[in-house]
Amino acid sequence: MKFISWNIDSINAAITHSSPRGEMTWAVLNEIAQSQPEVLAIQETKLKATGLTPKQEKALQEIFPNYQIYTSSSTARSGYSGTMFLTKNKPENVSYPQLGVPGEMDQEGRVITLEYPNFYLATVYTPNSGSNLDRLPDRQAWDDAFRAYVSELDQSKPVIFSGDLNVAHEEIDLKHPSSNHHSAGFTDEERQKFTELLAAGFTDTMRQEHPDQTGLYTWWAQRSKTSKINNSGWRIDYYLVSNRISDLVEKTGVIDTGARQDHAPIELEIKL
Repeated sequence: MKFISWNIDSINAAITHSSPRGEMTWAVLNEIAQSQPEVLAIQETKLKATGLTPKQEKALQEIFPNYQIYTSSSTARSGYSGTMFLTKNKPENVSYPQLGVPGEMDQEGRVITLEYPNFYLATVYTPNSGSNLDRLPDRQAWDDAFRAYVSELDQSKPVIFSGDLNVAHEEIDLKHPSSNHHSAGFTDEERQKFTELLAAGFTDTMRQEHPDQTGLYTWWAQRSKTSKINNSGWRIDYYLVSNRISDLVEKTGVIDTGARQDHAPIELEIKL
């Protein structure tokens, strides 16, 4: 089975593709459609609180015919955050969990879970700690709550989850670790929470396949014109699986988005 996950940074920008960046995003989305993954997980949809507009839904159905579409939008702030699944095979159940986290995080459409006969498939858009780390305490509470959630799922059947986890786990996971030690996404606190997530029984599939590969990134800052050219990036997007199915992983990778900066899609092929 092939799964793809992508922080798209606005579904509408991709569908309208009225800017050079939007055109690149739309082109990548069409390439993903042509590869026909069993499931595409999307984060940061930035949809309105009411979800997809008829125009947006029609555009997606044209390039992903016969896919089921499930969305979770932010009701706290419309056009912010949000997640989505497009799946060939209808799941047994779809849930939009409330984790009991601080502030408005539970209202920001950050998690969707699909249940299939032999596994759970979830996607997550982890909150950013903020440029001044003002949201770091809430972010730590989120990490604890999400870890507890997927651990509970794991008690009944294996779990696969993907998304923008907003953390580079080790120094190998970003180009400039020393200068970013106290930056959001590479604080000691965030990295420790990721370590605890792995210790709870989950495998980072990309590192399992490429344990020592440097320069393996999924995000390049838009504010730096040369970040992609110089491959000055971060690996903050992941596919994690329950340890007991990690040996079923056949392939992982980052999908090339050319000159487009920000997040790149990641893929997972697993024999289930």
